[in-house]
Amino acid sequence: MIEQPAYTGFGFTDEEWGLLVGLPQSVLTAASAAESDGTRRTMAESAAGLETISAGRESANPLVAAVAEEIVARVGDPEAGAELPVIAPSDPRALAEDVLGRAKAAAALLAAKVDEGEAGAYKHWLVAIAEQVVGAASSGGLLGLGGDVVSDSERRFRDRLSQVLND
Repeated sequence: MIEQPAYTGFGFTDEEWGLLVGLPQSVLTAASAAESDGTRRTMAESAAGLETISAGRESANPLVAAVAEEIVARVGDPEAGAELPVIAPSDPRALAEDVLGRAKAAAALLAAKVDEGEAGAYKHWLVAIAEQVVGAASSGGLLGLGGDVVSDSERRFRDRLSQVLND
């Protein structure tokens, strides 16, 4: 007997599952890139995002847990020392717009395919990932001192993500 992929139990196609599995990491990258913080701060943001993604495996929501399992299987478990590479997109604004467009598509997909509770849990998880990333390291300041915990550009990305997912 051939084992079916996890996504078939939720009624998703391979392409739809790819959108749902790829989006959390994209949210992490776009939230981190919303403010140029330097390598050390970006690494802290990446670690916070990966930990939030990983924690999704323990979600009571089966969809969030399955997506998080898939991501951790692909990129590694932060509890085992896995780290994501620091990604510095050449055009952070274009990346943010792309991620927001995919988030809108994911929200529409979820509305069509799963119940409101599962959709809400997944969307809440994405916003939580962005929240953890933007709050992981202060921006601005001098030599790591001072600065804003969440910059205006980071706050804008997080708020726009929430708005796109909940419209």
